[in-house]
Amino acid sequence: MGPSGSGKSTFAARHFLPTEIISSDRCRALVSDDENNQAATKDAFDVLHFIAAKRLAAGRLTVIDATNVQPEARKPLIALAKQYHVLPVAIVLNLPEQLCRERNRQRSDREFKPHVIHRQSVELRQSLRSLHKEGFNSVSTIGGADDVEEVERTPLYNNLKHENGPFDIIGDVHGCYGELTELLHRLGWQVAGEGYTATPPAGRKAIFLGDLVDRGPDAPGVLKLVMNLVAAGHAFCVPGNHDDKLLRTLQGKRTQVAHGLAETLTQLEAEGAQFREKLMQFLDRLVSHYVLDGGRLVVAHAGLPEEMHGRASGAVRSFALFGETTGEADEYGLPVRLNWAASYRGRATVVYGHSPVPEPQWLNGTINIDTGCAFGGALTALRYPERELVSVEAARVYCEPARPLKSATPAALTAQQAHDDVLDIDDLDGRRTIITRLHGNVVIPEENARAALEAMSRFAVNPKWLIYLPPTMSPTQTSDQPDLLEHPKEAFTYFRQNGVERVVCQEKHMGSRAVLVLGRDEDAIRRRFGIAGEGTGICYTRTGRRFFADRPLETAVIDRTRAAITAAGLWEKLNSDWVCLDAELMPWSAKARDLLLRQYAAVGAAGRAGMAAAAAALAQAGARGLDTTELQARFAGRAAHLTSYVEAYQRYCWNVATVADLKLAPFHLLASEGAVHIDKDHLWHMETLAELCRADATGLLTPTPHRVVDLNDDTSDAVRWWEELTARGGEGMVVKPLSFTVRNSHGTLVQPAVKCRGREYLRIIYGPEYTAPGQIDRLRSRGLSTKRSLALREFALGVEALERFVAREPLRRIHECVFGVLALESEAVDPRL
Repeated sequence: MGPSGSGKSTFAARHFLPTEIISSDRCRALVSDDENNQAATKDAFDVLHFIAAKRLAAGRLTVIDATNVQPEARKPLIALAKQYHVLPVAIVLNLPEQLCRERNRQRSDREFKPHVIHRQSVELRQSLRSLHKEGFNSVSTIGGADDVEEVERTPLYNNLKHENGPFDIIGDVHGCYGELTELLHRLGWQVAGEGYTATPPAGRKAIFLGDLVDRGPDAPGVLKLVMNLVAAGHAFCVPGNHDDKLLRTLQGKRTQVAHGLAETLTQLEAEGAQFREKLMQFLDRLVSHYVLDGGRLVVAHAGLPEEMHGRASGAVRSFALFGETTGEADEYGLPVRLNWAASYRGRATVVYGHSPVPEPQWLNGTINIDTGCAFGGALTALRYPERELVSVEAARVYCEPARPLKSATPAALTAQQAHDDVLDIDDLDGRRTIITRLHGNVVIPEENARAALEAMSRFAVNPKWLIYLPPTMSPTQTSDQPDLLEHPKEAFTYFRQNGVERVVCQEKHMGSRAVLVLGRDEDAIRRRFGIAGEGTGICYTRTGRRFFADRPLETAVIDRTRAAITAAGLWEKLNSDWVCLDAELMPWSAKARDLLLRQYAAVGAAGRAGMAAAAAALAQAGARGLDTTELQARFAGRAAHLTSYVEAYQRYCWNVATVADLKLAPFHLLASEGAVHIDKDHLWHMETLAELCRADATGLLTPTPHRVVDLNDDTSDAVRWWEELTARGGEGMVVKPLSFTVRNSHGTLVQPAVKCRGREYLRIIYGPEYTAPGQIDRLRSRGLSTKRSLALREFALGVEALERFVAREPLRRIHECVFGVLALESEAVDPRL
């Protein structure tokens, strides 16, 4: 702020980025094409305030370059700072009035009358006394033309993004010194018997969530230990409402001595004035909350919504200390608190305490770890980033709680599972960008989302089952061999060019893709998926629909597969009560019966009838002496193509009356508790699932034949194997890198698999006469780039969904990825590829 000519724009340009500066003159030009058009001032400031609001909402440093010498000009800026919980800073250029006049005379682009400069200078000097009262956090004044200005950017006190952990985050201690030292010991800390000190395990630090005092037997002991750990750089601490109240009491301010404060004050009387003075300094310096680990972790005593993360205001501190209440009281006389975590959508993990809970439960990426130690519960710590909870039971009840800590009947669902019973359409509707670990940002166009919403809302199974949808698969590059569109040589060349040395070739079963989610028992499904009354598992299609309309048939498939998992000892080997399998279920007709009848069989029957009629007509014409030799040969060839076409799809069809008529070929063991198994190579998947198939005593499960091929060696054996598979009617094979995921030398994700289908199978896809002269040459121009891009994006989304589920993220986050796969399936891609 300063009069015209005081050098505000020059100062701003010297110390701030052009994108950080919002100039009132520039805004005038934006709305009127003239920086000096004073008639456009109102509109210009509307634009200025709008841009400032957008930057502040995004957490960006925002520099307002305007005179700002009048309180009414500063008031909306102070309001913006308050609205977005940021600290307003005033940089005042209080230069001599004569100097400002001289500078203005030297400017050719504008001319201010002397009285304007005089009025602005007077208004500025009158404002200097009230800037702090107006709400400015700090005021810096530059008083002369020769002043040397230095602008130093310092992070807010709550910005500890450079601290990456690992951390041991400890809930409300409330004077329970004995339990605190025992908890630290269990966490691997070396706690000294004297001196109130402790040594952490290598690299770890502690974070205390406040409420160190009141209710427990030894508040001074807790305070000494925490203060020493913070001073030694071994810990961080945020204040709790009890700590804040103790500080105000020690400072001589009026407080209500209740809720354990009287006991704490009595305990502190024995510590002497010097300790109490040191304690006041410690408590006064505590920061409302911390943002750590690159913004991935936020700690605050009572929690904090995303819009307050890394911000500083009275409202932020109040929320961090007390949370938010409705203004009502419950049946115990305690304030009813708003459940801010239920609507939390932030990326950061938020760890908090304040309101004691029987046990910690994750909800939307937040967790309350105050388990009421002083009330006879436990003192709990969260290991971060491991997400492991460690607790110490209270030695006794130190303070009777107003509300019972533990419920007589434990909840059937966790807080997250209960919250996930309802999904919000706003989390899926419209154009969306999904961040994946493997493939960066995946964009879902709005029109694709609408198509997926229709399918998901009408046909999909319970969303809690949908932890994964499989991706589409790209075919190999088109072959140049006669009568062939696809051949293994092109698949091997693709992977070799992308730096892959070993691949796995798997027989491609001709069935329907099936995803199986299985639990050891119904209780395991209830605990992990929050699903009750729907059995011990499910089998669904690649579009999220229930595979079997016949529920007894589905139950039989699930029970037989679960029995095989038990017999193979996989529950124990994986240390899991659930698994997710990717499989092919045969025959093709088990799922695609309507497709066969209405499309393929209809074409075959109509075509053969037509060819028979044409042959009869040509025979009659020949009997009359017409030369029909060429036509008869052509139609005989077309009839032979039709016969091959019918035989091709009939190979994959048989009647299904009972589960004994089915075959299930699992080829990926996708996930189990604590693990998404893409870190294992495909040989591990094949061998593990072959062991599962051997353990099946019912004949349902069948292993997937496969070959490991070294691309640096002769690959002719693998080609011959493919030729044998396709010659006897097999669909072909899938070629995959030995590693589940591979990046090439450019860091680009390589296709996880390419399919190489046989000549006769492709007849089903491209039509009976696709090998006729001219036809196959026309088909060689098929474009694969869109299909390949689609395959990579869907693969990344599928893996992302599994990783989020294993990490126990909210269902909306998992469903976002699953929904994204389904949405991408509506992209305009040749369905024959």
